[in-house]
Amino acid sequence: MDSSSIELPGSEVESIALDNDTLTIRFSRAIIIKTMSGSAERTRWWQAGALVYEGATLETDIPDCPCVCEGGDVGENVYTYRDMIPLPLNSQGRARCDLKFNNSEERLQAWAEGVRLVMDDRPHYIKHIREEDG
Repeated sequence: MDSSSIELPGSEVESIALDNDTLTIRFSRAIIIKTMSGSAERTRWWQAGALVYEGATLETDIPDCPCVCEGGDVGENVYTYRDMIPLPLNSQGRARCDLKFNNSEERLQAWAEGVRLVMDDRPHYIKHIREEDG
């Protein structure tokens, strides 16, 4: 089985907006790690897209953008994804985010009624990641 996930640390955030009750975190360059079953090697890609929370309530102010994500938690129902987001992601039910950003003490914290990833275009290859590369 193949799997893909967004690696939050190092992913570039273009904008964060709350429109009515929809929170959109727009990535200009989300870092994607692809893994193929049976292989020790992984590949690194980038792709634009958005993490969209419906029925969202902010607990903090929206940080200044553009910025680079340093990591954090994305939660959906009983699952918490630390420093990563599985691809695809489309979930109804209790959702949350708690993200950190570079060169700042600011965090983005919110609760919502659902979360989904909407990716644009296609992924762009960066490099192979070998075991010794980490």
